[in-house]
Amino acid sequence: MAPAPWEHVPPEDTLFVLVTGANSGIGFGICQRLIDEYLTTRSLTSHLVVIPTTRSIKKSQETIDALRKHAREFATTSKLLQSRSGASYDPTQTTQRVHTLSVQVDLCNFPSIQDAADQLISGTLSSPSSDGDFISLQDVKIPRLDSVIFNAGMGGWYGIDWSKVFHNVVTKGIVSATTWPTFKGGTSGNVVKPVPGSSDSVGQVFCANVFGHYVLAHKLVPLLNRPASSTLPPGRIIWETSIEPDWPCLSLDDFQAIKTNAAYESTKRLTDVLALTSALPASKPFVDSYLAAPTSGPPAVKPKIYLVHPGIVQTTLMPLNAFMYFWYTVVLYVTRFLGSPWHPITGYGGACAPVWLALQEQAWLDSHDAERVKWGSSANVWGECRVKMTEVDGWGWEGKVEEVRELKKQGKLSGRKPGSQDLTEDRLTEFKTLGVTCWKKMEELRQDWEEKLGKERKGEI
Repeated sequence: MAPAPWEHVPPEDTLFVLVTGANSGIGFGICQRLIDEYLTTRSLTSHLVVIPTTRSIKKSQETIDALRKHAREFATTSKLLQSRSGASYDPTQTTQRVHTLSVQVDLCNFPSIQDAADQLISGTLSSPSSDGDFISLQDVKIPRLDSVIFNAGMGGWYGIDWSKVFHNVVTKGIVSATTWPTFKGGTSGNVVKPVPGSSDSVGQVFCANVFGHYVLAHKLVPLLNRPASSTLPPGRIIWETSIEPDWPCLSLDDFQAIKTNAAYESTKRLTDVLALTSALPASKPFVDSYLAAPTSGPPAVKPKIYLVHPGIVQTTLMPLNAFMYFWYTVVLYVTRFLGSPWHPITGYGGACAPVWLALQEQAWLDSHDAERVKWGSSANVWGECRVKMTEVDGWGWEGKVEEVRELKKQGKLSGRKPGSQDLTEDRLTEFKTLGVTCWKKMEELRQDWEEKLGKERKGEI
């Protein structure tokens, strides 16, 4: 087994990032943007290892090829890279510092999750290249993961409920209607059996958007943990949610979003609640259990959990024909022109917040209590993207009650959902209590299904 090209590089000059659902849409945009921003902000000797996950070997190879093409074009055309490197700039020296590997995982299939985790932790990955612009990787081991970005998911929609479109636009206005739409047609009753052979099932959208990722992160803890003596920052678990969900979206009586026609919004609300309450003292027993390594060892620095959303992005998640896809995209651009800060529209634009979090200095994140904020991808009228704090129903912007005067001064009220209620101490307490309850239910569910997976592996199912 040949040494990996990053083994001769100091750990602080390498970055290992895994992105789920990365073969298209926002996930692919995250990988593209990660390459661009890493190359233009880190040292000229640093190495980036991007690990997009897909559900098939074919899609993995297509994704690797497409990302290599993007990296080559960026290295060739970037004026910033050329100015940093000087007159002797050689694009190949840049592309040979970008490494793309891939693993296959189906988030609704727990044996698949286990296999992917095993490969990343104790196995090897390969990415052969016949192109001299990139280094051929054969049976290399991943020493750690710096960030995992949980982007993959499904909508659970059959399309648009046209009877509600006109009502949405007339009663709310086009900006509100396209930012917090209620005209998406959803289906209920969808379940999946994540352990083949088991008679039990879970909500399909719940598994694809939340629970599959939840199980995967637990399996990857050995790669996300840091020795107590390490000078590297803690690993980062970056959950991608949505701008849309509010308090009524999540019901504890339908925790897995099986009965509701708004399963997507329910699972994204659950993601908000879990991520934002992960650092609370009351959640600690369940979070510690979740982030515990499978084997005992010396004390470790556990990963931190962060929350992002892409704003409003036009992707194939919503099943629209080509005609409607085009015109809906036009409407989104009109909405941005009318002043909405939440319309990056493209996958690359929607990748702004997750990439920013993956690359941000740890000292800044710690000093700004970044774990307590939902960071959104925002854009101005010209499409220039930036990161913006986002209000969460029952939590506010930073998990604290703030005066309207201060909110205005800090620019937080820009892009606020019409009709939003100001946060109160009682509502915040209720949110925190909900968070503890959700963490408890998730840990119980994970342990129950891991027991089923263990039986399946032993042939007892």
